[in-house]
Amino acid sequence: MQRALVWFRQDLRLADQPALQYVSQTAEQVFPVFILDPALKLGAAQQVWLDQSLKSLAADLKMLGSRLLLRRGHPEQVLPDLIKELNADGLCWNRRYDPIGCQIDQKIVSLLSETECELLSFNGSLLFEPWEIESKSKQTPYRVFTPYWKRCLEAERYFSVDARPKKLPPVASQYASDQLSDWDLLPAVSWHQGILEHWEIGEAAAQRCLQDFIDGPLAEYDTGRDRPDQDGTSRLSAHLHWGEISAKQIYLAVQGSPPSLARKIFLAEIGWREFAHHILYHFPETLAKPLNPRFEHFSWRTDVDQLNAWQQGLTGYPIVDAGMRQLWQTGWMHNRVRMIVASFLCKDLLIDWQAGADWFWDTLVDADLANNTLNWQWVAGCGADAAPFFRIFNPITQGQKFDPQGHYVRTWVPELAKLPNKWIHKPWQAPLDVLKAAELNLGSEYPEPIVDHAEARLRALAVFKHSR
Repeated sequence: MQRALVWFRQDLRLADQPALQYVSQTAEQVFPVFILDPALKLGAAQQVWLDQSLKSLAADLKMLGSRLLLRRGHPEQVLPDLIKELNADGLCWNRRYDPIGCQIDQKIVSLLSETECELLSFNGSLLFEPWEIESKSKQTPYRVFTPYWKRCLEAERYFSVDARPKKLPPVASQYASDQLSDWDLLPAVSWHQGILEHWEIGEAAAQRCLQDFIDGPLAEYDTGRDRPDQDGTSRLSAHLHWGEISAKQIYLAVQGSPPSLARKIFLAEIGWREFAHHILYHFPETLAKPLNPRFEHFSWRTDVDQLNAWQQGLTGYPIVDAGMRQLWQTGWMHNRVRMIVASFLCKDLLIDWQAGADWFWDTLVDADLANNTLNWQWVAGCGADAAPFFRIFNPITQGQKFDPQGHYVRTWVPELAKLPNKWIHKPWQAPLDVLKAAELNLGSEYPEPIVDHAEARLRALAVFKHSR
């Protein structure tokens, strides 16, 4: 390769970037490009993150003497034209493993395989590619996480990461680039300000986030990860989704910490992400239907009012509402609370998991197709290694156990701030004098529960039994 094009996708970083690393060592001219693909159908929160991440990547490339070219359109149409325009003889990219990403890769190879342009793709996002790990006995994809991750650990190889290039050739001004502002990734209303206030975005921010986690919460991750009232998680998910940091970088950095149960559990969370991509790659139909065929004709309910109440954090269950409001205001929700709100939607309200997956896709900055699909099917009991459907979270006891002092609820549901701890997770049971002292009028300032959990639980179990 003399004039190589590097196609950035969900790998918006310069260090441990295999495609960039290859061309920076072999080509005389390097053209970094990002294509805004309409097939991605990004959620609103993801668009906010992408806007800021591209700004950061462009600034980092400028420091190396290069420039990020922005183009909009379908890659199978944009790339052949761009290769001609740049007179490029090489195209390098890091693979995606979702159905749309795989289809695009195949189209690009088919279109350009008979040209003089050399094509090279790399693994820039996973520890193991989805086809590398399969059952020893049956040589089939895994459907259960524990044996899958055990197999990964048995197959563990020597991982290494590459430093970012120290310098890149300049990109001549004659080659046009879209203006990022013209893409209108930021919403017209100021809703996204909450996201920008709660996050630092970009490769450098991802590295700081990783180091802060290793220096702090990692030591108690085995228990701290379940406490939404504490800063006990890594908060790396969005950085990882957009490739501002790689799975290998995280894995190696955490492996460098002292061995502990906390470290083992956190690395298994990286493994769960690998498992999600493994499942989606081998079972792409799970985007539209459950992996477990028993649930294909499950009697889900349609209730627009209750769905809206859930989306807006107005269910009357404080831990659920706190999570949904944190999501709306910051683009992120604590993982324990994600399970609670998902269980509430699918089981207390009996609303299809796909409605929840769609809402998360639109509002999460870390919305990842593989993770989102696997996790919602897991909660709904209809996917790979799923929790049994009859495992129904009680939103009261979950709040009492994981937010015992009510700090999380008070942060995101301020109208309940003056309630004593005893009643913070069940305000409808508080005596009138307690509600008065807390300056809380149930039904107006904060809603009564939209369903009775005990009754909803029995209803869900009855529907499940009937579906058998």
